[in-house]
Amino acid sequence: MTVWWLLFGVFAVSWLLTLCLRRYALSKSLMDIPNERSAHSIPTPRGGGVAIVVSYLLVLPVLAELDLLGTDVLYGLLGAGLLVALIGFADDHGHIAARWRLLGHFIAAAWALYWLGGFAPVELFGVTIDLGWFGHLLALIYLVWMLNLYNFMDGIDGLASIEAISVCLGMCLVYWFSESVYLIWAPVMLATAVAGFLWWNFPPARIFMGDAGSGFLGLILGVITLEVASHKPVLLWSWIILMGVFIVDATWTLIFRLIRGEKVYEAHSSHGYQHAARRFGHKKVTLTVLVINAGFLLPISIFVALYQMNAVVGLVTAFGPLFFLAYLLNAGKAKTR
Repeated sequence: MTVWWLLFGVFAVSWLLTLCLRRYALSKSLMDIPNERSAHSIPTPRGGGVAIVVSYLLVLPVLAELDLLGTDVLYGLLGAGLLVALIGFADDHGHIAARWRLLGHFIAAAWALYWLGGFAPVELFGVTIDLGWFGHLLALIYLVWMLNLYNFMDGIDGLASIEAISVCLGMCLVYWFSESVYLIWAPVMLATAVAGFLWWNFPPARIFMGDAGSGFLGLILGVITLEVASHKPVLLWSWIILMGVFIVDATWTLIFRLIRGEKVYEAHSSHGYQHAARRFGHKKVTLTVLVINAGFLLPISIFVALYQMNAVVGLVTAFGPLFFLAYLLNAGKAKTR
């Protein structure tokens, strides 16, 4: 019964705080003004992702007190999540140079890794491999990339929210099938916090998430992914597979922009989902991602977790069609008029 009240409380706090933030943004003219890179056509309040940050960080100590979350994970999520949210909040309200933002992101990622004890051994082809210091470095880069790619992918109504909810709830189902139900609390509470915000963010959005929310979500998802590997290494691959839409689109686009010599830290509108949104609309693209996650990526994640499919085979099976879709959508190519 306590858990159900927690879920209700997290949703209610997120929902109510998003409403308050929307009114505050309107009163202070904190608006996202459309420009040539925008995917929206009317000024819209921004910064609603703070509701996700507050509602989620508030519930973490309660989970720890109920012995549903380890204290090391608690400190890692709290410290790293708060720092990233503060950086994003400051950037939403002004501007922080890219190099200082990136430095803050690496500090937050390092903090989380410290409390997680570094990168746990990975499992490939039935063999557990300890990558040592190289694994810690990869994990650090992974967290910073997850943080930033989520920011990049938060460009149309409801997309970042639907991705977080579907991935988190999908992994809860993976945990259930793989007899790892004790791991569900961090992701299910995150999904609930995002659901309260999604009420206001579903197409057509009445408020945008902002950097504080998107960067926070990317980092938290990355930390949860790495933490679960210390319990059951194969679940790391299930998480990565289920997050495939965001990972593939963002990575493909980044690579092509680097090849063209573009400044990758500057705003743009060349992701596959942005090209798709201009053709089909925000709601169709957002719901399509939900269908891909639930109907295609989730079954593969379950098969991998149950050792019915090799992790490498699962990654290729999942990412292959996604890379082809990114190609079809012209991901990485500049917007055409």
